[in-house]
Amino acid sequence: MSWNEWEQIKAETAERDSTQMRLNGLPEESGWSTGGGDLVVHDDQLGAIGNKAYDLRERFRVDADHARPSTFKASVDLFNDGLDLGAALTEMHDAWNTQQQALKEACAHISNHLDFTQAQHAKDEADIQTGLRDATGDLMTVSRLDELFK
Repeated sequence: MSWNEWEQIKAETAERDSTQMRLNGLPEESGWSTGGGDLVVHDDQLGAIGNKAYDLRERFRVDADHARPSTFKASVDLFNDGLDLGAALTEMHDAWNTQQQALKEACAHISNHLDFTQAQHAKDEADIQTGLRDATGDLMTVSRLDELFK
């Protein structure tokens, strides 16, 4: 690429892309849409997903543990009888427990994260409503802030 080509590309980019700050969105021609500009979080949806993750964790915690005691006992018995299968079964038992624990932790993480997201969103909403008011005491909306930054 020559220097002239580089300068031409820079000039075209500067013409096309504004350097002004954009709040809550991208230019229409970008092909991406923010769906109206304001962040929308539906607590009932977050709560439902969090509850499903918690329910999955609890069901999996119980259901995945049914075979563990008998598998471990069988592996010990086979190993004590001198069969290599006992050691292999112990390895499989330990691998299953590791994977089971990882899945339970992932479900708990999802549930906890969604609970945190709900609480944080409620706190952010309260902060915005109480903190962003104009000189007359009226709530400063996102569109009003956008007008001030233009």
